[in-house]
Amino acid sequence: MSRLAGKVAIITGAASGLGLSALKLFVAEGARVVATDISAEALQQAVDEVTADGGEAIARTHDVSSVEDWNRVVDDVLAEWGTIDILINNAGIALPKGILDAELEDWNKVMAINATGPWLGMKSVIPTMQAAGHGSIVNVSSIAGIVGGGAGDGGGAAYSASKGAVRSLTKHAAQWFAKDSIRVNSVHPGPIDTGLTRGYGFTRESLANPGTVPLPPHAGEASDIAYGMLYLASDEAKFITGSELVIDGGFISQ
Repeated sequence: MSRLAGKVAIITGAASGLGLSALKLFVAEGARVVATDISAEALQQAVDEVTADGGEAIARTHDVSSVEDWNRVVDDVLAEWGTIDILINNAGIALPKGILDAELEDWNKVMAINATGPWLGMKSVIPTMQAAGHGSIVNVSSIAGIVGGGAGDGGGAAYSASKGAVRSLTKHAAQWFAKDSIRVNSVHPGPIDTGLTRGYGFTRESLANPGTVPLPPHAGEASDIAYGMLYLASDEAKFITGSELVIDGGFISQ
């Protein structure tokens, strides 16, 4: 049986990178997915691709820092499929500016999407999960939220702070909603070959270099993170909450 058969999932930031990989994998594993992103055209193209192969997915343009957008997305999911079993808070941005370089506008933009977004997502979805008596939430943090920086984050102070906030918020939510059988876990990607890391000058070859990632000859791929999301979202992880799954090829073990 498919690992997510009968499940309804919301995946944010699903037009590219980690979110796109998760969208494809979740649909392949039997989930019905509401894919959201701020990039409407790319998102619709991604959803058209998975539905052409027989999967069930719908696209919704979505600013995760907007209360109104979250309310609309949740209303649309419930109207379409009647429940929400899984929330993947994946949408995020990075800004390669340190403490002295960043302006307040930079800081607020990163925090709004990376930290406020997951909080609003949980706030919007948890009441439905409470009513159903179950749910799984996976928040995408980063190794930068554990060690204060890492290959692929561009040295961004706001990025590290926002991902640290996601890490702590995940543990808070896991404790608070365990009584409702709602599991909340975080995934912490290391340097992964995506458009974001390539924008910082990384290549597939440099990411596979033992000087960057100890586990040769593998360059981190979006699917590596998507499989981690899949495990935590599925019933296979029924006894796991408040955990942080690091997927970094051994980067922070150095």
